[in-house]
Amino acid sequence: MSNAEISQRDLRMRSREIMDAVERGESFTVTRDGRGIGELAPLRRPQRFVSREEFARASRSMPVVDPDLLRSDIDGAIDQGLGDAFERALR
Repeated sequence: MSNAEISQRDLRMRSREIMDAVERGESFTVTRDGRGIGELAPLRRPQRFVSREEFARASRSMPVVDPDLLRSDIDGAIDQGLGDAFERALR
């Protein structure tokens, strides 16, 4: 899908109309002196639901986590003592 081109001047003069179009999902390439200088596109909205298939597909590219190394890193970074929480806060 190619973006519609708009000049910097059009953007300045028709900003409300163009922003309304962006809000509806349209994208634009902004030009100055006939050459592209930037893109104007809608923000991606966070997805609330991820299908099992999409999760599985994304998970395939995740790094393998060594649980023992993770536990060692956590223990090294955080005091895991079970002492009194109020006493620890006063230290």
